[in-house]
Amino acid sequence: MSWVIVGTVPDDDFPLIFGQVRVENGFLLIGEHRVKIARGTPALAATACLAASELKVDPPEVLLVGDAGKGSGSRKLYAHLVEIIPELRTNGFTFHYLQPDVYWHNQVLWAIQKKLKRPCLVADAGFMYVAKMSGFAADYDLFTPDIGEMCFLADETAPHPFYTRGFLLEDESRVEEYIARAYAEKNASRHLMVKGAKDFVVRDDIILSTVSEPNVEAMEAIGGTGDSLTGIITGYLSAGYEIPLACHLGAMANRYLGLLADPNPAFSVADLLPYLGEAMKKSCKYPM
Repeated sequence: MSWVIVGTVPDDDFPLIFGQVRVENGFLLIGEHRVKIARGTPALAATACLAASELKVDPPEVLLVGDAGKGSGSRKLYAHLVEIIPELRTNGFTFHYLQPDVYWHNQVLWAIQKKLKRPCLVADAGFMYVAKMSGFAADYDLFTPDIGEMCFLADETAPHPFYTRGFLLEDESRVEEYIARAYAEKNASRHLMVKGAKDFVVRDDIILSTVSEPNVEAMEAIGGTGDSLTGIITGYLSAGYEIPLACHLGAMANRYLGLLADPNPAFSVADLLPYLGEAMKKSCKYPM
């Protein structure tokens, strides 16, 4: 049994590929294919792979395809996933950057619900958007929104974060209001990991914990640190941690990455990853 990460890379020539991953010299390796670790699904998958290694569990499997934004790669991946779901033996999925497609999202979700024994379902980025758009947000176990995405979840009419109504401002002082609104409109998963200056761990509209320290301002300028957070959480989940604890420890570890690496805005996620093991050790000193 393992964990499956599903997403894309912004290269239309990248093939559809499924397999276990490893990390080497700043690259994510899947079979004979190498992807630079910067941000997006490769950053998430690399972080999850290293987190799993620290926790002494098998690395995740990754289903990856190239899609530079036109959607053809995403549709190819959706169709392939529906086809292989009956053969999969997995504890959970982390869905990431995919072009939102309600039809194909529903085919994937229904295939999972029909064929698999209740895996954990995590959605971030584009897949979180389509999960909300489809009306099936409550079927998911965890969404990992930032403040802008939290506004989108709170807006019952918005089909995409670009169309979130103006009165739902990216105002972190109103996060609790947006959380309540998202649950009231049934646009939230069972748990939320709301990423921001203060991270909120939520279950069924109840805030279980918050994390705000250490606060390393340079991390805000590094693209992909939200992806690394979801990757760390995926690592903990794949090791059997309960969702609230996985989120809390993941938020702590992601912040310690910044403290230990002492980054500048030119850093990428790959520059942070050598510090992941120590960051995870530090986070475990401060459980919920």
